[in-house]
Amino acid sequence: MKERYGGQSGSFALSLAEFAQQATEAIDASLREIVIELGGSLIRMSPVDTGRFRGNWQFSVDTPASGTLDEADPSGSAATARLIGDSIAFRAGESAFIVNNLPYAIPLEFGHSDQAPGGMVRITVARFQQIVLEAIRNNQV
Repeated sequence: MKERYGGQSGSFALSLAEFAQQATEAIDASLREIVIELGGSLIRMSPVDTGRFRGNWQFSVDTPASGTLDEADPSGSAATARLIGDSIAFRAGESAFIVNNLPYAIPLEFGHSDQAPGGMVRITVARFQQIVLEAIRNNQV
């Protein structure tokens, strides 16, 4: 009996499965890139006195982090490294949270510091669409 479809049995299904896997990986990579850019922006824009506020940005999956960190990080490098490390396991379908639970976070967001009179969160949120489009461009299948 002659093989159907020119002897290519299963190759289309295999190609679809490979594409689906690549697309899933691209989506996950895009989401991680978005989280890292959003969190990095918040960290970079945070006003610095002792560095405690900058060092208290926390990333978590599915449940917002509670509590504060006893860490001064004036450069933001430790907070950024923690953000990158914690976001590696983040996948599509999960919820991401980036929080700063220090009691003076809200006053700082609303102009209490001359270093960040426009806040950090509102400025970063205004760039959200741009950040998403850039991440998608960087992770196309």
